[in-house]
Amino acid sequence: MSYVTPDGAAWLASAGPHPRSTLALWRERPDAPVVLPCGTVFDVVNAPMVFGRRMLDRLWDEGPGSGPVAVFRGRVLLFAAPGTAQRLPSLLGWEEWGAGRRAELPPLLCHGRGDAVTVPPVTVPPVAGDTAADRSDARWLVAPDTVRPWLPGPEVLLWAAVRATRAALRVSISGPADQGAKVYDVSGRR
Repeated sequence: MSYVTPDGAAWLASAGPHPRSTLALWRERPDAPVVLPCGTVFDVVNAPMVFGRRMLDRLWDEGPGSGPVAVFRGRVLLFAAPGTAQRLPSLLGWEEWGAGRRAELPPLLCHGRGDAVTVPPVTVPPVAGDTAADRSDARWLVAPDTVRPWLPGPEVLLWAAVRATRAALRVSISGPADQGAKVYDVSGRR
């Protein structure tokens, strides 16, 4: 769990119609989640928890990394470049998954212009003896830390979704076993 820096809070607040009011709210109540509009400063790709974590792993292990990432109500919110919500669904639809594999990709919700998302608090005050999971369902996995964080575009997130899907598939290269085949033990032969 990470925390938002003052520069990151300024970036988040800039998405709303009244950035100074949002920053004032966070100064008074840093543990308050806030609803912010998407489409101008950022878009959000909203994925089921396990699949979203797989995408995040691919972005960090094999790709360019990620922009800010939050968890809210059992879903992973990947902050993306504006316009991603409009373009990503068509890229996913265009990607050739092969017969029967399209169902392997969980539904990704894309939030762009006209949508809003709840962002986690900028900080959650520590309480002795509790864990991050006990304090809040809304939390930052990768918190914004600059006034201009790098945000992945639709092609990067398509790549991460494809990689996460392929990693989750257990495809055998030998095909299904032939139950009627004769098997010979050749281990003792030279």
